[in-house]
Amino acid sequence: MSDGLMIEVSNLTKRYAGHTAVSGISFAVGRGEIVGLLGSNGAGKSTTMRILSCYMPATSGAVRVAGYDVFTQADDVRRRIGYMPENNPLHPEMRVREYLKFRARLKGLGWRRSRERVDIVLEQCGLTDVSRKIIGHLSKGYRQRVGLADALVHEPELIILDEPTIGLDPRQIRSVRQLIKDLSRNHTVLISTHILSEVEMTCNRVIILHEGKILAADTLDNLQNLMGGSTDQVIAEIAAPRAELQECWEQMGEIEYFDLSAAEGEYHRCALTPRNGTDLRPQISALVRERGWQLRELTRNRPSLEDIYVRIIRSNGEEEI
Repeated sequence: MSDGLMIEVSNLTKRYAGHTAVSGISFAVGRGEIVGLLGSNGAGKSTTMRILSCYMPATSGAVRVAGYDVFTQADDVRRRIGYMPENNPLHPEMRVREYLKFRARLKGLGWRRSRERVDIVLEQCGLTDVSRKIIGHLSKGYRQRVGLADALVHEPELIILDEPTIGLDPRQIRSVRQLIKDLSRNHTVLISTHILSEVEMTCNRVIILHEGKILAADTLDNLQNLMGGSTDQVIAEIAAPRAELQECWEQMGEIEYFDLSAAEGEYHRCALTPRNGTDLRPQISALVRERGWQLRELTRNRPSLEDIYVRIIRSNGEEEI
């Protein structure tokens, strides 16, 4: 395995009785990356993560983590992984600090080192002020933080998070999102989620799973460039007569489709869809100067991850997600 790779998956398949959860998938994750494993419920995300974490055997294929085989060197893999499952199995009757000490000792840390690491992860996860509180009395957001601290306490090289922000309110989501970003300074992070905005705001790279197969694996920028095409709209708000605007857009060969709507005052909102992803902004700017019109907005709307996801799924024969 390459020194630059933390995860290498080759032709991984997992079958249950009468059902294939994961079908021959292959992907790699580099050290220091935050990668989002994206897909709807039943896409195979959790199954893939459980196999990576040595919680579940595969039917076939090869998986290596930090250079170790998850099937024949499972103990070495477990020492290098911090895994937070979707339904975090915390002990609600224990206090935060004592629970983390207990977990640190279970993961092989000595008495002195476990105390040191618990102090570090309490600070890292923003739990110092609630360290003496009973876990069952904490909010959902703080319990998620305890789960993250548990995953981090033994200094793993790879952090695997299954739906880390599910059930949180917007403020808690922002807090956990920033914590995940901070983790990439010293760890590789693999996140499983069906919340597209979380992947878009957190991850360096995206792997899209659907019905157990990988449909796309790339950076968001590359997926936007690949999938953008004719949907890469330009929005312009121009103070000009509607008839003149319509005539200009009809005559401009680089525009495949346009939509005009009234805005405030004398302004019209022009939604312009280019041919072949052409950036129309320089031509529009020059046209406005030439005609002496007033321009107050000129922006390029690149496709969001949701747009990309829907197009990829539909291009593989699905009408809805």
